[in-house]
Amino acid sequence: MILPKSPLADTLERKHFAWLSIAAAVATIALKTGAWWMTGSVGLLSDALESFVNLAGASFALWMILIAARPPDEDHPFGHSKAEYFSSGFEGILIFGAAAAIIWAAAERLVSPHPLEALGLGLAVSALATAINFGVAIALRRAAKRFDSIALEADSRHLMTDVVTSVGVVIGVGAVALTGWLVLDPLIAIAVGLNILFEGFRLVRASVDGLMDRSLDEPEQARLREALDALAPRGVGWRGLRTRRAGTHTWIDVVVLVPGAWTVDVAHDVADEVEATLAAIVPNATVVTHLEPHPA
Repeated sequence: MILPKSPLADTLERKHFAWLSIAAAVATIALKTGAWWMTGSVGLLSDALESFVNLAGASFALWMILIAARPPDEDHPFGHSKAEYFSSGFEGILIFGAAAAIIWAAAERLVSPHPLEALGLGLAVSALATAINFGVAIALRRAAKRFDSIALEADSRHLMTDVVTSVGVVIGVGAVALTGWLVLDPLIAIAVGLNILFEGFRLVRASVDGLMDRSLDEPEQARLREALDALAPRGVGWRGLRTRRAGTHTWIDVVVLVPGAWTVDVAHDVADEVEATLAAIVPNATVVTHLEPHPA
């Protein structure tokens, strides 16, 4: 059996990225709240509300990263790596709540339009907050790929959604300044709410897939099958390939079929070779093989 490296090896670095996300959320909350206070724009208010969701999501992500890094114990012999899926689901649920609050506030403003003030300074402050979120989102995306962390991926996707919606808000508020059409402000805010609602659905779905032991993507499974099929000329077959992903770890199980006349030593060497080959295809995977005699 091939075991992955200990999750403790990269926990410290992943934790640093989670703290980076928390710091960015605090900074953007202050900036966007200031932009809303200066302008009175419900669009900018919606942006500020989402930053509170970012803070809650980033804090929960840090907690789940720390839990996922715990080694296996008597009660959790397969480790705690699935904890990161709770982070993704939690952030998705928070997004649903923020979207509802944004749409509700925008609907009220749509009925009773309110004049906007200090638009130039407010938009400049909002643009600075957006630039911070963009930089952090890129850093988190790279870290998520490096560590195969769904918690960091969820944080990155949420921040990038925040960037897109912030740009939309700035465009909407700018359009109000140019046209004087106050109705554009709440309409843009409603569009923001609907957009982040969709992102929340995607995060919750990803969380559910992980908790339900979804198998690897088809391209990865195809590479595994190709490697196993390559053993056929040596009289080695296989069946029952099963895969699942849990947080940063992957489990691969397969039955390896060898000629019944082979010695235990020879068959065991082949099993070790199969495990090493599959582990090389899917990094950080636990590979388990079971030997059976090849049917005549």
